[in-house]
Amino acid sequence: MITAEQIKAWIEAGLPDSTAEVAGDGRHFQAVVVCPAFASKSTLQRHRMVYTALGQHIQTDIHALTLQTFTPEEV
Repeated sequence: MITAEQIKAWIEAGLPDSTAEVAGDGRHFQAVVVCPAFASKSTLQRHRMVYTALGQHIQTDIHALTLQTFTPEEV
């Protein structure tokens, strides 16, 4: 079973200088991701960046992920 800590680590490894807060029940997760690279990106682009950071895990291990994405200035 995937843990919130694993998802946090995958996001932070895939998005340099990011911080992620992840909670969930093993199948459904919520993440708040703060990353300077989100500047001037749309919400859709930001979510795609997180999905890219998660790689294959988003298709195989994570049933549902709710995202909130911010730049450090937006927090």
